[in-house]
Amino acid sequence: MPQNDLSSDNSALGVVETTSRPRKVPRVVVLGGGSVGLYVARRLRKKLGKREAAVVVVDPRPYMTYAPFLPEAGAGSIDARDVVAPHRLALKGVDVLQGKVVHIAHGDKKVTISPEEGPDYEVSYDHLVVGLGSVSRTLPIPGLAENAIGFKNVEEAIAVRNHVLNRLDVASSTWDVELRKRMLTFTFIGGGFAGIEALAEIEDMARYATRNYPTIEPSDLRFVMIEGAGRILPEVSEPMGLWALEEMKKRGIEFHLSTFLSSCVDGHVVTSTGVEFDTDTLVWTAGVKANPVIKEDSDLPVDRMGRVTVKATLQVATEDGEVVPDAWAAGDCAAVPDLLNPGSFCPPNAQHAIREANQLADNLVATLKGEQPVEYKHKSVGVVASLGLYKGVAELFGFVKLRGPLAWLAHRGYHVMAMPTGNRKLRILVGWIGQFLMGREIVSLGSLHDPRDEFRKASVPPKPAGEKVEQKAQSSAAVAEKG
Repeated sequence: MPQNDLSSDNSALGVVETTSRPRKVPRVVVLGGGSVGLYVARRLRKKLGKREAAVVVVDPRPYMTYAPFLPEAGAGSIDARDVVAPHRLALKGVDVLQGKVVHIAHGDKKVTISPEEGPDYEVSYDHLVVGLGSVSRTLPIPGLAENAIGFKNVEEAIAVRNHVLNRLDVASSTWDVELRKRMLTFTFIGGGFAGIEALAEIEDMARYATRNYPTIEPSDLRFVMIEGAGRILPEVSEPMGLWALEEMKKRGIEFHLSTFLSSCVDGHVVTSTGVEFDTDTLVWTAGVKANPVIKEDSDLPVDRMGRVTVKATLQVATEDGEVVPDAWAAGDCAAVPDLLNPGSFCPPNAQHAIREANQLADNLVATLKGEQPVEYKHKSVGVVASLGLYKGVAELFGFVKLRGPLAWLAHRGYHVMAMPTGNRKLRILVGWIGQFLMGREIVSLGSLHDPRDEFRKASVPPKPAGEKVEQKAQSSAAVAEKG
């Protein structure tokens, strides 16, 4: 039976009731537990007591991932657990429902949630905050779905790291020249911030790792970047992007600009410019799109890119500017007008997402108190990008341009301060100190991705139906004595 109401009395436990009844306090349902969802919920809980509002966060994962640190997590500079903020620790006093949002019916003020186990259920609300973020934007390229991996969440980042190190392990004991060449070719698609940072960090880590492989030289590794535009890092000025390109080329990284991936069936890469080669590693970082449930399974107004249309106050609004009551949105999944750059929208990055979230929460509180919301307006403090250990590029406050170690320090300093919870800030700092003193940790734990593989291989095939299975209890000590 669908469940359609959360009990105010049992809100701390997140209990879902099957019967509707009048709520004592208004309920705010926050869809998504990423940067927007987590910061909105925390600020609402800080400004509103439990007797003033019930706050519920819905997300399929039990934690928020701080995306700017994914490349460093992939390179082993930060432990995977330290780039995530567990919801149940970071969201004290907030109900957390783990499940995927599959339908939004704002007209009825209900959302449908699909949990990992059990049937779908409905949750009603008084106010809705949409912070569902984005997913990888892929194309119908032959072989892409079967061979590529994204770099959008911490699971993917760690999988890429383990895979790259595993290829080094296997290639070090492989004497087939062509097979070895394929194993040591690592291909990245997409030259924006996400792609360049991922490529640079993984390349830096892999070349560092070769010192432990007597049969592999750093020059044996081939790193390839395929980018459809004529430049990389469009988020920074062209001179800074060109400098980053030249620096990465000096490290032996191969770039194919103004080039598109045409096919990658069975790991055989074919580009639009006719370049062909084989690779065992294909990482897709060529853009993102708003969570598709917004466009496909909701009655909220969206733009042509599938983002929720909002006013500068972060209130959901129609194309004509008419406010949709009790609905709010921010982050990657919302088309937030950039008031400082008329005619454009705020870029989908952590800097804007966190600030939008705080302004959204303040505006929601203001409306609950009968006050007017304030328009979101933020002048970017700049952009910072890591290009590997002690390497980076940064443009700050519109006039400060940093390259190399200083830019790398600016990147680490800014993002560790933006990381939610003091616990995670401290863990990251301790990890960096440990890496500085003891070097990188470069072991591959690829079996984590299929921990039952070894057990399946060791399992005895089942007996035919009807045949009795004989079992004898015997201690391990007795077996040892016989041996």
